[in-house]
Amino acid sequence: MYDIIIIGAGTAGISAYKAAIKHTQNILIINDGAWDTTCARVGCMPSKVMISTANRLYDAEHANQVGLNLKIHADTTLVMTHLRKLRDRFTTATLKEVNHWDEQHKISGKASFINQNTIEVNGKQYQAKSFILAVGSTPNFDQDWKKQLKHHLITTDQIFELETLPQSIAVIGSGIIAIELAQAFHRLGVKTTIFARSRKVGSLSSPDLQQLAQQELGQELDILFETLPQHVTLENDQVKIEYRVDQELKTLYVDYILSATGRSSLLNTLDLQKINPAFENLKDLPLNTHTKQLADLPIFIVGDALTLTPLQHEAAHEGKMAVHNCLHYPHVEKIKALTPLSIVFSAPEMAIVGQSYQQLKKENKDFVTGFVSYEKQGRALVLGKNKGAIEVYIDHVTQKLLGAELFVEHAEHLAHLLSWMIAKDATLSDLLAQPYYHPTLEEGLRTAFKHARRQLS
Repeated sequence: MYDIIIIGAGTAGISAYKAAIKHTQNILIINDGAWDTTCARVGCMPSKVMISTANRLYDAEHANQVGLNLKIHADTTLVMTHLRKLRDRFTTATLKEVNHWDEQHKISGKASFINQNTIEVNGKQYQAKSFILAVGSTPNFDQDWKKQLKHHLITTDQIFELETLPQSIAVIGSGIIAIELAQAFHRLGVKTTIFARSRKVGSLSSPDLQQLAQQELGQELDILFETLPQHVTLENDQVKIEYRVDQELKTLYVDYILSATGRSSLLNTLDLQKINPAFENLKDLPLNTHTKQLADLPIFIVGDALTLTPLQHEAAHEGKMAVHNCLHYPHVEKIKALTPLSIVFSAPEMAIVGQSYQQLKKENKDFVTGFVSYEKQGRALVLGKNKGAIEVYIDHVTQKLLGAELFVEHAEHLAHLLSWMIAKDATLSDLLAQPYYHPTLEEGLRTAFKHARRQLS
């Protein structure tokens, strides 16, 4: 019987193995598919390569914003080749590490539970004192559409395998992945249309920032809000999309449909109902979100196998920390939560740090909102990136920073600063006592903090 069996070798599973091997050699890690991470292969990294290339081209084409007149002739035929070259570099680094693990610890195959202590892989059974389930998730798509459209309906699992950029694409969804990729395709010269079920774009929960994001992104991108395709067919090697706007039937032809409507857990591949029939419905799994423990069993679910925050850094953290609970079961401890931090690599970037506006309202927190627009912010004007705004949320009683939402240039960096401040329980006085170099984008944070202080006064 093994001390720990880890199922899944993505970010969370790899992190769990690296932590477990420090304590025991009596472990097994099982993986169905590539021994690398979703992030490196079909997620964070290849998408950021595309976004970086797209933004470089966009900045050159809009150099007049900083007083330059450039004649641009862009050859985008090598974009996808460049993307895969870098993507392969990232995955190779992961595979190089995995290949150095003890071969007796690794099994390639699909695992399924027989009972709470036993799994089956490739026709053989294995038992363990505890399990870490890090099977990850898979993109959602319409099965009927796939039958009709075949390879013309793609997800992030296929998008980065395209040999060259398509002429046109329709993106279904307006969430994080949809907005990031749609904007990148648009900036690379691909005729891009976004079908959005609602009016929400990206991740922002603040009504004011969400409205601002809709306006800004709507000026650049072709977003059909509150509109979904009614009928899709394959016609002359193109996708024919029929949809309605104000009751008027319209038709669109594109090379591909990209389904970017979220992801679904792969826990349903593990036959958890054989442990307990009540586990068949994944939405009702009795998972302790603090310890990651399934019911009272020595089974721990980590990463985006079952989470509301499918983020790489959180998956790595959970995988590592779950090992402690496996080794000390039944004495289970809370996994120390990281300060919430999520970033959307749109332009401008979006970010939510700590508690969002929606969370604070839902919990009836007594807080004030410090606001700053970046339309006239000095450094943003210099960069020609003077768009968007920031909100910071300050507790009315303790004056501690509770959270923030951002829709500005370099939100990825500003959000990190704010998350570290929240982790240190910084008060408004602490924040305003810090240095703010001139001229920088960080000065905008001070403006927002001062706005909050005036309300408290």
